[in-house]
Amino acid sequence: MRIKEVIVVEGKDDTAKLKQFFDLDTIETNGSAIDQKVLDQIQHAQDKRGVIIFTDPDYPGQRIRHMIDQAVPGCKHAFLAKDEARAKHNKGIGIEHASKTAIEAALAKVYQLAMTEQSLISRDDLIDFGLIGGAQARTRREKLTDRLRIGHANGKQLLKRLQMFRITPEQLKLEMEIIFQEESDE
Repeated sequence: MRIKEVIVVEGKDDTAKLKQFFDLDTIETNGSAIDQKVLDQIQHAQDKRGVIIFTDPDYPGQRIRHMIDQAVPGCKHAFLAKDEARAKHNKGIGIEHASKTAIEAALAKVYQLAMTEQSLISRDDLIDFGLIGGAQARTRREKLTDRLRIGHANGKQLLKRLQMFRITPEQLKLEMEIIFQEESDE
């Protein structure tokens, strides 16, 4: 399958993994040492074909994603959950360890950050759904962010992330109903 946009990844192992399954082009950041030359390449790719930022689900990956998003607004974002990106035999975490199914799911559900439009989701909604300020809040946030594929978020980041990715109150309610059903089945 051909992917039109250029995929921004952290390194050559990520590129090799993606090229096993897709016909695509990548730009490698070579870790978090992103220089202006790489940012210029990403801007050019964004102008010509569009860009999907697809970094590892860890702190360095989030930092790289943020740096690129600040320098090159309008990029799309794809996310893997941490458990989808874990190596089986070591402590490694990254796209290069993910399965074809997980990568396909992440690239099928990309988000573009909202520039001005804000979600109608409020902090009160997060409290009502037990996503902040409760005993199960962390677990529910992890389940929600994995289901929505918006990357791990702590309590302070969740509202911003839901707004940035234009998650509607209806989407939030539907996902939370599924999470509540899973909890009652346990």
